[in-house]
Amino acid sequence: MGIETRFDIDPAMKPDIVGSITDMGDVGEYDLIYCCHTLEHLVPRDVGKALQEFLRVLVSGGSAIILVPDLEGMTPTHDTVYMSPSGPITAHEMFYGHVSGADNPYMRHHSGFIASTMKAAMLKAGFDRAEARRDEFRNIIAVAVKA
Repeated sequence: MGIETRFDIDPAMKPDIVGSITDMGDVGEYDLIYCCHTLEHLVPRDVGKALQEFLRVLVSGGSAIILVPDLEGMTPTHDTVYMSPSGPITAHEMFYGHVSGADNPYMRHHSGFIASTMKAAMLKAGFDRAEARRDEFRNIIAVAVKA
């Protein structure tokens, strides 16, 4: 059984380590990184930095599992795309972040992805293998492996 380490930029989330995924510092090595709905909060030029940091802290043969909103075919309208446990999610929120997080600058969206751009970003960052697919809940699920 492995040890889970929670990493977040927002101290209010009470992570084990507070920091930026674009410069993770000396956090040790990990077999797996699970990054769920985080990369879209970075400006585009920082997405590659974050992926390179993931690669840096992974052991050889380690993997990154990444989920981001799937923006394929979307336009930033206010139409409901799907219902979440917290209520309706609109295309506008998928582009710009949840209205409920308007007072929290960390909740704003600055980047967007479709499966092909997510896979390309992981390969460009230096991962040996990468795959990205759409799911039925408007997510991109991506897996990348360090050689």
